Amino acid sequence: MVRALHITGFSVTGRPISTPTTKFGGQPVWLAGPQWPISAAWDRPMRFVGQIELGPVLGAAGQGKVAYVFVTHADHGEDFFDPDIIDPDGGENAVIVQPGGDYAGPVRPLATGPGLYGADGSAVEFTVDLRPVDEPGSMTDEELDALPSADRNRCADLIDGDKVDGDKIGGTPLFFQGDEWPDGGPWRLLLQLDSNWVPFRLNLGASPRLFAFVSEDGAQGRLLVQDS
Repeated sequence: MVRALHITGFSVTGRPISTPTTKFGGQPVWLAGPQWPISAAWDRPMRFVGQIELGPVLGAAGQGKVAYVFVTHADHGEDFFDPDIIDPDGGENAVIVQPGGDYAGPVRPLATGPGLYGADGSAVEFTVDLRPVDEPGSMTDEELDALPSADRNRCADLIDGDKVDGDKIGGTPLFFQGDEWPDGGPWRLLLQLDSNWVPFRLNLGASPRLFAFVSEDGAQGRLLVQDS
């Protein structure tokens, strides 16, 4: 079984968060020097989506580390969408890990930059309400069939019961277009997010699901989007 933290709600912050805690929106609270990733196609800073503490995701390997999630995204009122946003190697998204992370793309030493915004274009920042859930780990059909019948039935019930669905930190990814782990790894799921159903503007496609990953040694991350 794999422990996940299911996101049960988003709470608007009363004032800017200045500690390296898990949050969405606002500005990154850098643990080391600022490393703002730059869009390969647009030569502009990507949009900061949020930061996630890695201890609950990786255990000891993640203690004291934070992953910062970015995507190339239009400003309020702009009309552009870069399809490379879905590709972990397309140069239009980034997962920066600090301290000691390894990110190969272009960055600038910007402490602040574009953040999330609401329907009216104003900046927003949210903490998240989290509920621990035990999920079945990622297994192929062959691995599932090899389990004793009681364990196999339990895992099947958990999956059929949508226990791996929804917005969450850590746990087992629920791909809907076939398994699509990034190259390299081995990886752990960092974030699963259905961006059409969140209280902020995040255009990733028609019916998209964002998957962010972090390596098991806590050194690097990747992001991809599956869209119907």
